Amino acid sequence: MDRPRDSFSSLLLSHWAKFTANVRAVNAGSWTCVVDGRNLDLASVVVIARYGGSVDLDPAAMRAITASAEAFQASLSKGLIVYGVNTGFGGSADTRPDAIEELQHALIRGLHYGVLADPTRRSPLQGALSLSNMAALLDNTALPIDHPTAATCMPEAWVRASMLVRLNSLAGGVSGTRLATVQALAQLINKDVVPRVPIRGSISASGDLSPLSYIGGVMQGKPSLTAWVGSRLPDGSRPVERADRALAQAGIEPISLGPKEGLAIVNGTAVSAGVAALVLHEAHLQAALSQVLTAMTVEALCGTDESFDPFLAKVRPHPGQIESARNIFAFLADSQLVHRSDGTEESSLRQDRYSIRTASQWIGPVLEDLTAAHRQILIEINSVTDNPLIDTEGARILHGGNFQAKVVTSAVEKIRQGCQTIGRMLSVQCTELINPATNRGLPPNLVVDEPSESYIWKGTDILVAALQSELGFLANPVASHVQTAEMGNQSLNSLALISARYTLDALDVLSQLAAAHLLALCQALDLRAMNLRFLEAFAGEFQAITTHAFSGILRDAAQLDDLQTRLWGALKMHLGRTAHMDSSKRFTYIMESLQPLILKSTPSSVETLSAMKSWMAQCSDRALELFSITRSQYRSQPDACPFLGAAARRMYSFVRGRLGVPFFGEDEIKTPDPAGLSDHSGHTAPSVGAFISTVYESIRSGALYDPVIECFRDAAR
Repeated sequence: MDRPRDSFSSLLLSHWAKFTANVRAVNAGSWTCVVDGRNLDLASVVVIARYGGSVDLDPAAMRAITASAEAFQASLSKGLIVYGVNTGFGGSADTRPDAIEELQHALIRGLHYGVLADPTRRSPLQGALSLSNMAALLDNTALPIDHPTAATCMPEAWVRASMLVRLNSLAGGVSGTRLATVQALAQLINKDVVPRVPIRGSISASGDLSPLSYIGGVMQGKPSLTAWVGSRLPDGSRPVERADRALAQAGIEPISLGPKEGLAIVNGTAVSAGVAALVLHEAHLQAALSQVLTAMTVEALCGTDESFDPFLAKVRPHPGQIESARNIFAFLADSQLVHRSDGTEESSLRQDRYSIRTASQWIGPVLEDLTAAHRQILIEINSVTDNPLIDTEGARILHGGNFQAKVVTSAVEKIRQGCQTIGRMLSVQCTELINPATNRGLPPNLVVDEPSESYIWKGTDILVAALQSELGFLANPVASHVQTAEMGNQSLNSLALISARYTLDALDVLSQLAAAHLLALCQALDLRAMNLRFLEAFAGEFQAITTHAFSGILRDAAQLDDLQTRLWGALKMHLGRTAHMDSSKRFTYIMESLQPLILKSTPSSVETLSAMKSWMAQCSDRALELFSITRSQYRSQPDACPFLGAAARRMYSFVRGRLGVPFFGEDEIKTPDPAGLSDHSGHTAPSVGAFISTVYESIRSGALYDPVIECFRDAAR
């Protein structure tokens, strides 16, 4: 079935295709982002921000920039009063300065108020380290309570995204800046000179004034500022230099600001919008992953695909519900673990629990919010957001409020609440998977060893509770905490950048939760596959033992076949109900539980009792032996793929194969003898947390999303 062009899945696949094509081209040295003020897409922002690449100004955009600058100068020469050019700023706009070019420099300087730990300039307090000189003692000996630089400085990717969005805004050709000034900003991107920008200090009212002022200051080569420049070091970091030295090292001439140019650089939503674009990229992929994980959970819990039948969405046709149900239904194709009910079962839940049965109704609104956020952010990164603006055709200078970033706040608040929604679903799914009361026959704590001797996954249950609690806190709105600022002038401020920052925090927490759940799912699917292998091995022998024991008592072949069928069905049911028991007692208990069924189906006689006693002993002994053999063999060569649906097969193969995270029990994570570990490998002994971290790192790098996207491509075919 064709999907609407604006559906979540269509947006996802289109974005991923552009994104991966651009990443390949960057690595081949053959991609340049053409900036024209109107056609910047999400993929280009992410690639320029995180993977490198260069930018070129579109020739038509350059002509528009020049025309705007000329029109602005013409208006200024007529003596017109223009805000921020020959007036003061904000609540001081009633002042009329004479030095209009110096005014732009003063604006930039005045906005350098952020707290920024600078590793290039830290010098300890002077004085002897003595008990009497407590200030020096504290300053020189205290361990930091966090990473000072990371706690106060934006990551490079945020700043690169911000510079690109600001460049695109200026390329709109209505800001009155000279072409050389706009080209200087493009040079920072192309030469990979990245200003160090404080992480806090913006209320995103008159745009992101202070963060953008640090970019403007580096463009001027201010020695009071610093920037990353040069090649990356082995640990992934880059050298930090004073702005003047960084420009010189990169071969970039510092700029001298003309009238309005300082204001044009700092007055806008570029930082909020740039970070929001990075947020949206991750959010799309997390929402996609959640649908795949839900399908895997259905399989791991031996649930049904009935909950995702198209009829249900047809009669409640919310677009997100229709889409998520269709995706999950497709992901479950060919699964041998999915239970397809005919309505005749007894002594079992007729329907799945809420965490999977209502998943499409739960995920659906999040997908709708993400598509709405996508539209909002895409428009914003292609907008002109400074003030005032020059209408070249109408020969007008207009004063307005395009810098108000409330639309960005609207987008990222939806995304952050969506993180909590998805996290709640995944955390409940994971908990139900680990809990033997809800996991339909899996052992407690997903252990492959004896249940009384291993509690491996119990800690993960606690982990997901902790992560989901944090997501719940982070879901609280930021936008309701507005404070009036700047002499009462900025009485409405969007707090967009603050909200975007916390949304990235939420996405990171959700990534950890998804990593834990994915690993638990792979463990559960292996346990299901191992159990099926055992049943395959035991089925023939069970039939032979039963035939040998009761063929002399039930001479009617049909009666014997009926007994075998009912005994086998009851055995599988009791196998699921006794997963909490150690195998040494489990199979004896199961065979004893089948006695009433035998007694109801056979004549009452001493011969029957004798046959039943022999049958019980043989079946329990052989079942225990085969279970032990199967478990040992499966642990040495685990492979659940033959039993899995299309999506689960891809994800399981990635985790077990590409990431090398094993199906594990106590033996795999026992503390090794340190003598057996290499002193120089840098690797630690394995732990549950280390395995989860491996999956988490693949999410954060984006590697895990490749098989996720393949699942969606399969579903779209």
